[in-house]
Amino acid sequence: MRIETDDLADYYLAETLDGLYTPYALRMPPGDGPHPFVFVAYGNGGGGMEWLRDRVHRFRHVTDVLIEAGYACAWARYRTEVELGYQTGGELRTDVRQGMELMSRAPLEYEDEVAILRHVAKLPGIDGDRLFHLGVSHAGEMLFKLLSQYHGLLRAGVAAEPASHELLTLNLHDDDKVTVTDGLRDIETLEMRSVERARRAITEPAEVSRRLGGVDIPVLVLGREQDELQGIFRLTYELLAEKRSDAEWRSWSHDIHGYIYPEGEPDGVQREALEVIVDFFDRHRG
Repeated sequence: MRIETDDLADYYLAETLDGLYTPYALRMPPGDGPHPFVFVAYGNGGGGMEWLRDRVHRFRHVTDVLIEAGYACAWARYRTEVELGYQTGGELRTDVRQGMELMSRAPLEYEDEVAILRHVAKLPGIDGDRLFHLGVSHAGEMLFKLLSQYHGLLRAGVAAEPASHELLTLNLHDDDKVTVTDGLRDIETLEMRSVERARRAITEPAEVSRRLGGVDIPVLVLGREQDELQGIFRLTYELLAEKRSDAEWRSWSHDIHGYIYPEGEPDGVQREALEVIVDFFDRHRG
């Protein structure tokens, strides 16, 4: 349901898999459509409507570019990440007890993405068969988590600087830059620039293979040359490329983590990266 409108976007609430609601801010190109749609996400969850309004206005350039290319798009917000919830929770299963739903676990943040995609696919003016995903950092990893368990939702996706340490079952306990407090890991200072080092850190190769084997769409993985996690970004691509010949990789040098979301006027690298992203979506638009 639509809850408010401002000069840039219409704000909606999508019902999540457990009956609560999560917000997204939809922008539409001119014309009646139906328009293809791009889900735009960044980082971990939380923050709610205040975060969403700020993101829509302060980082509007990426949605301006998508609209100009003919895509409807939406910044979205989702619930807070649960530490290793994807690794330990398994696939979400539901059953019925006393006429009501029972779940094997609570939904996770990437399942709020599922709920938004299903909701937006039914809106007037949206082509529900042409949904795309653009995620940066944790939201890049979330794309792969979604694809490993929920099939048939998306046409193609971009994972920019994907922080895929959980997806890839990486052992971080022996890294002296990683600390654990009350069962929560602090990986803010983690460095894993080497693909070889990241590959050696995989603890469950068969499970990683199964997860990436579930990817049912073309994915473009973007790196950042000087990022301390570039080895993880590149390894994510290499393992995906073993499963899918249509996996793609591009990487640029830039000072900002999340450089594909310019705040204000974009620089040359940001413009080029966004051109590559739009071209990737266009090639799979159908």
